Amino acid sequence: MEEEEEEEGPKTYCVTGGSGFIGSWLVNLLLQNGYKVHATLRDPAKSQKLLSSWKATHRLRLFKADLREEGSFDEAVKGCDGVFHVAASMTFSVDQQDNIEEYVQKNVIDPEIKGTISLLKSCLKSGSVKRVVLTSTISTLTGKDVDGERRCIVDESCQTFVDQVWKNKPSGWVYSLLKRLSEDAAFKFASENGINIVSIITSTVSGPFLTSYIPSSVRVFTAPITGDPDFLRILSNVNERIGSVAVVHTNDICRAHIFLMEHEKAKGRYLCCVESCALSELVERQSRHYSVNLQRCVDENKTWIPSEVSNKKLKDLGFRFEHGIDDIIEDTIAACVECGFICLA
Repeated sequence: MEEEEEEEGPKTYCVTGGSGFIGSWLVNLLLQNGYKVHATLRDPAKSQKLLSSWKATHRLRLFKADLREEGSFDEAVKGCDGVFHVAASMTFSVDQQDNIEEYVQKNVIDPEIKGTISLLKSCLKSGSVKRVVLTSTISTLTGKDVDGERRCIVDESCQTFVDQVWKNKPSGWVYSLLKRLSEDAAFKFASENGINIVSIITSTVSGPFLTSYIPSSVRVFTAPITGDPDFLRILSNVNERIGSVAVVHTNDICRAHIFLMEHEKAKGRYLCCVESCALSELVERQSRHYSVNLQRCVDENKTWIPSEVSNKKLKDLGFRFEHGIDDIIEDTIAACVECGFICLA
């Protein structure tokens, strides 16, 4: 029996977008947990800093791959037991003025869908991939019903209304559409071709990071501290669209990825947040950890009750979070102070 387990060895997982915020932490967590990892990057030569951060790199192989190149992931997924599809375009808006809908469909959404389907085709070719875990986003959800009325609870079923997004073009509408439509296409292709696929809907992810840059979601989370007007606006828009701000720690979102990959009963979409609260409450809680006057946002005078962003489906499956909001605030500030992004007075 012992010889049989030794012969099988650790599972091998592929992580697309291995140089990104979630991808790089997920690679490191998998390595720490004893797995073999195939990480895809657009330019592995530029990943020396990450290589020095990752542990147990003797179980790591790097592959150059790009979603816009057909068959680009064939070698990376070969021999893998599962694939974490984290890589994605981070396009939130475009400057195009004329025929903007046509431009976005042709130049942003269609390439994203094509790249996602290309990856799934590579998984089929491999003959070894048993499950794909797709990283989705809360940008694919809305806290309002079709009539614009606020929901008390926001869960996996509260998907954005595609027609309304095309029509109204709210802040971040391009990203919302490309993630929603590429996810729909992935589930459709997977269903038609017998691929086991699960998606994890990330809330605002913050905490420690391995990247050499400050991740966008960390900039959003710390906007009341930094006072950055662009990211303050994004944070306010998240609060307005969803009805509250839902958050999750870097380590927990990656633990949830692995949990959904390994759990045999995982199926469909799973919203991942440890807690949600009104934006004003989040700012207040940040102020307890950072003793300066924080930038206030737009929800102080709101008349609506904050929506609850539900993690019930994920918790019912057995997942347990290790980090609450206060941990997220502390770990985020510590990481940002260490790299010089935030200065303590």
